Amino acid sequence: MEVDLNADIGESFGPYEIGDDQRLMDIVSSVNVACGFHGGDYRVMHQVVKQAVEKKVKIGAHPGYPDLIGFGRRHLEMASEEIYQLIVYQIGALQAVCRAHQTTLHHVKPHGALYNLAAKDQVVARAVAQAVFDVDRDLLLFGLANSALLEAGEAVGLKVISEVFADRTYTEEGLLTPRSQSRSVLTEMDDIKEQVQQIVFHHGVTTPGGERIHLKGETICFHGDGDQAYQHARFIRDYLQDEGVVIKACDYHD
Repeated sequence: MEVDLNADIGESFGPYEIGDDQRLMDIVSSVNVACGFHGGDYRVMHQVVKQAVEKKVKIGAHPGYPDLIGFGRRHLEMASEEIYQLIVYQIGALQAVCRAHQTTLHHVKPHGALYNLAAKDQVVARAVAQAVFDVDRDLLLFGLANSALLEAGEAVGLKVISEVFADRTYTEEGLLTPRSQSRSVLTEMDDIKEQVQQIVFHHGVTTPGGERIHLKGETICFHGDGDQAYQHARFIRDYLQDEGVVIKACDYHD
């Protein structure tokens, strides 16, 4: 069995340091790099891509709403055409940085509120998927497992990757529990291990309300801005490897 571990990184900007990017890149097999709108900046993008190349992890674009103050976690009213343009712009920026470091972009994963909206809104999902396809049809599209975004990606001809979360709980509809609700984020190591175990080996998860839902993922996300992101990722990597799971980035031909 193979599983990709990914982390959202590169979210520092200016004088503000967010996350433990370097250590996380020693643990995960792919990274999602902020493109300057919800976090990150031109300097950080170069630093992170250079380090990712050195550490041999796959690089993905992590485009979000233009919401630096809200860290991209607030919904912004935008037409689907504008969302399309927003995604193209951010992918292009990181793609250029990758080219400058003699490497290529591997995947795209929307961030925050945009990710959550694309998971359930078919119009937004189509705009995101079309943007990725129009920039480079060989890019993988990461999206929430069982979501509208994955359906839209497949419809336009992209290879899609089902993403699950080690530290986020799920609603009965299979969406991420809103951060405004209690028990939306798991912080205890035993709870995180239990969730990963259930998803990886039993293809399901129990919601905070006690309902069992089907959930199968090819990549497991760790939020780089979390206080214990490195510790959680290292623990889960060691646990999975002890269980015989190979940690490997997703490939276009898988």
